[in-house]
Amino acid sequence: MRFRHPDGSTVHLAYCTNVHPAETLDGVLDQLRDHCEPVRRRLGRDRLGIGLWLARDAAHALVTDPAALRGLRTALERRGLEVVTLNGFPYEGFGAEEVKYRVYQPDWADPERLAHTTDLARVLAQLLPDDVTEGSISTLPLGWRTAYDQERATAAHTALTTLAERLDALHELTGRSLRIGLEPEPGCTVETTRDALAPLTAIGHDRIGICVDTCHLATSFEDPHTALDALTQARVPIVKSQLSAALHAEHPHLPDVRAALSAFDEPRFLHQTRTLTAAGLRGTDDLGEALAGDALPDASPWRAHFHVPLHAAPAAPLTSTLPVLRAALTRLVGGPHPLTHHLEVETYTWQALPPELRPRARAQLADGIAAELTLARDLLTDLGLKELP
Repeated sequence: MRFRHPDGSTVHLAYCTNVHPAETLDGVLDQLRDHCEPVRRRLGRDRLGIGLWLARDAAHALVTDPAALRGLRTALERRGLEVVTLNGFPYEGFGAEEVKYRVYQPDWADPERLAHTTDLARVLAQLLPDDVTEGSISTLPLGWRTAYDQERATAAHTALTTLAERLDALHELTGRSLRIGLEPEPGCTVETTRDALAPLTAIGHDRIGICVDTCHLATSFEDPHTALDALTQARVPIVKSQLSAALHAEHPHLPDVRAALSAFDEPRFLHQTRTLTAAGLRGTDDLGEALAGDALPDASPWRAHFHVPLHAAPAAPLTSTLPVLRAALTRLVGGPHPLTHHLEVETYTWQALPPELRPRARAQLADGIAAELTLARDLLTDLGLKELP
């Protein structure tokens, strides 16, 4: 979906396909038919943006087989879909029964991460619509904190500098300008937007910036205006923003609140949980750990890294951090000029919701994704953007 900003520029809105598990190119093509096109039809649009997630095997198949890449582009066009952004965070296995810490491997100190992201850039340069010259890729925020030392930090810095040089060369070759955004996430080396400032300013290349995920922003109790102002003042490019909402518990000490939270403690994904105390931010790596005994102080609200559907906050006594998303979006695109032109709804946890809230069929999932995009569209038009055909 495309929107005209009052300054005349185009803002793109997509939804991320990491909600649909697929490791191979055939699986990606099935996604377009079974999920993406039905969502487009529900929205009554001739064109819908999708933020493709391409696992290692799918990306490698595309970059080594020009015919396969042409076939994917043809399939996108035939189904009324367009791609201006990729989700390059998960490397593989995102549809596995247990993902947890594996999603952070390989990190930016490992050669495989640079090779994979280079492949993604080459693919995206060929998938961009003819009238679009700028693309974006979100990626791992360097690595998980516990395995990250100075040696790995140096290797990651070198890899990202090499990537920037490759993106410069790709621009010269294709005329397509691609940028990479580190996506701060709780528990990672770059957990917050503030953590991103030092490594990104050290790299100092305008092709390497940040992806602001509003669920992660909220989970870490960052104020959107403060965070985004700091990024702009430091001249860190906001490459894209993922529109998502975290799980919020206002009174985590109450038994009924803990019981409600326990329904979201599931085995597939990591749900980092945070609370803001007088002594600063405190947290656990997973929701179950927070609920077990006194691992996390419960005198103040808790927020958990669980991407809940934008249009459907959990039932009381829980809620979502949609207000944080609204505030961030106002700052991102509500001013005289957009801070980013790429927005992506990223609720990948539909099948991880408590059983009674999960979609039971493809049609229900398509309905839910369309409802999320409708909410995002309404937020954008309320900010003065005009939806384009």
